[in-house]
Amino acid sequence: MDSTVLTDPAVEAAGGAITGNISLVLGEITNTAARISPDRLRQAASMLENADRVFVAGAGRSGLVLRMAAMRLMHLGLVVHVAGDTTTPAIRKGDLLLVASGSGSTSGIVKAAETAAKAGARIVAFTANPGSALAGLADAVVLLPAQQKTDHGSGVSRQYSGSLFEQVLFVATEAVFQTLWDNADIPAEQLWLRHANLE
Repeated sequence: MDSTVLTDPAVEAAGGAITGNISLVLGEITNTAARISPDRLRQAASMLENADRVFVAGAGRSGLVLRMAAMRLMHLGLVVHVAGDTTTPAIRKGDLLLVASGSGSTSGIVKAAETAAKAGARIVAFTANPGSALAGLADAVVLLPAQQKTDHGSGVSRQYSGSLFEQVLFVATEAVFQTLWDNADIPAEQLWLRHANLE
């Protein structure tokens, strides 16, 4: 019996394209993340650690990444709220607002930062635009040197829209969480006790 596996050339070509695009995405993430200021990330970690409560606000895919970050911070024992949820309380002095916007001009996020600033809360902003309104409102700015979602053809990334910004935002927030966890020296089993059990 012939054990030769017959393959479809189109499937083989697609497989090669997928492999190439995995390399593209990983390469862009690695190169961009390497250009983030470690000092700014350390500052963000310190501000999170010392806040009474943490609020996160982001739109679209950036907002989804911040929701993931909120979950990890909650696992660590921080009091965390997601802006817009029905049970989210008012922000106040002593609290911290963690926001993300590639352009730094997303209207709802800028408005949230303005509200937080008026309430006396501190603000950490992740953005690709250091000259933006959002950056101007923030106490700490972490620059993610990726393209903005409308920055087509800039050469910064071959990926669509703000994909690189969102990917690097995930890596950056995970690095902040990992740093806080390392410093806290809490076993994973203890963090797991806070994991949702109403799923």
